[in-house]
Amino acid sequence: MFTALTLGVGLAMDAVAVSIAAGIAGAPLRRRDAPAMALTFGLFQAVMPVLGWLGGVALAQWITAVDHWVAFGLLGLIGGKMVYESFDGEEARAERGSPFAWGALLVAGLATSIDALAVGVTLATLQVSIWSTAAIIGLTTVVLCWPAVLFGGRLGTVVAKRAELVGGLLLIGLGVKILVEHTVLA
Repeated sequence: MFTALTLGVGLAMDAVAVSIAAGIAGAPLRRRDAPAMALTFGLFQAVMPVLGWLGGVALAQWITAVDHWVAFGLLGLIGGKMVYESFDGEEARAERGSPFAWGALLVAGLATSIDALAVGVTLATLQVSIWSTAAIIGLTTVVLCWPAVLFGGRLGTVVAKRAELVGGLLLIGLGVKILVEHTVLA
């Protein structure tokens, strides 16, 4: 259980950072934004290790070879779009979709859970229950992301004019961090 909880906290950190950035960009928040993001991220973080576990060792080399590039690309695109759009006028902002729209949530959920897929491959070689481990990882993510969205929302109201710029830069920074950790520091 301790191992699963530790994995859950570690895997949830990317999702927490994205939750804060989305809260900033989405401020003011609607009542359903925090639970929608937290539950989406929790579901992805729970399902991806199971998929990795099912794939087993045969996919380990492929997944770990590209997981950081996929996460970097997706987070860079989302963050870059947010930075670009931060310079739009109020009218254009009003026409844009929310970072809590289902399409945006699904892309962000996938981007933040690629590492969980690789962890699932590793779990296939260990003597652990994938189902309870995946449930703990998912629940941990929900518990950490829900307040992260709310924190980002509060921060977003403080830095309202440049909230989207700050959120976008956070996502790009997260993508770069993942890439550096897997390439330069590996």
